[in-house]
Amino acid sequence: MTDSKFSDSARGPSDRRDDPGPFDIIGDVHGCATELEHLLGRLGYRVRWSGEPGAVHVDVTAPAGRRAIFVGDLVDRGPRSPDVLRVIMAMVAQGVAYAVPGNHDVKFVRWLEGKTVATTHGLDRTAAQFEGEPKAFRAEVRTFFNGLPFYLWLDGGRLAVAHAGIKSEMLGEATGDVRRFCLYGETSGETDKFGLPIRYHWAAEYRGKTSIVYGHTPVPDADWVNNTICVDTGCCFGGKLTALRWPEREIVSVAAEGVYTVPVRPFGHPPLRPGAVA
Repeated sequence: MTDSKFSDSARGPSDRRDDPGPFDIIGDVHGCATELEHLLGRLGYRVRWSGEPGAVHVDVTAPAGRRAIFVGDLVDRGPRSPDVLRVIMAMVAQGVAYAVPGNHDVKFVRWLEGKTVATTHGLDRTAAQFEGEPKAFRAEVRTFFNGLPFYLWLDGGRLAVAHAGIKSEMLGEATGDVRRFCLYGETSGETDKFGLPIRYHWAAEYRGKTSIVYGHTPVPDADWVNNTICVDTGCCFGGKLTALRWPEREIVSVAAEGVYTVPVRPFGHPPLRPGAVA
């Protein structure tokens, strides 16, 4: 039987329902390469570095049968965004990881392309870290991010991963509205008292059968809310880097090595949108 949203001959890049896993879904890394290596080690992955500055090579061996998934926001705020990208790009190239982009990643690509963007919210740090990087590596990074799907639909439709989340009716779709939701979640278009975009807690209203794993809004601990779970536990802010093992639903975390960026807004889920019923 053919799915109503995808034909067998023209499945979208987000559709990986034929991949049952198992997976290790890792929250917002934000340039925290040391913590990423520690977490991968705890999950059973082996990261090996070789080469010299300007010609660094990374090789990653995964536990038998497993694949990592990164929920985006790989860059900004942390101390080693280029090395984070080296590890994750190598993993995707070697077939041991998937990744979706976050809003910080998309903004970083615009900066790499020479477009006018404000170097705020940690982009200034990433830009400084890339000053000494070869042009070839910059080009590889652009190609990498530009080739990523904005969400992943996996395990027979039982699992979906998107940076800021996704709603049931969006699965199988590839519109501009879906892209915006995957990157930014549900927003009001206004800013709060901290000068940050106002977000709403879309997951509190979620009633879908597909489990949604996302990041974007740092929370103290990864907990399930209506068959959704946020795995951004604020590593760059001195929190933790967290992974969800699927289908085991086991949480694995490592503590941050330090506070790389002082958080402006307290950790926690955003409020419900006006008029919403949880």
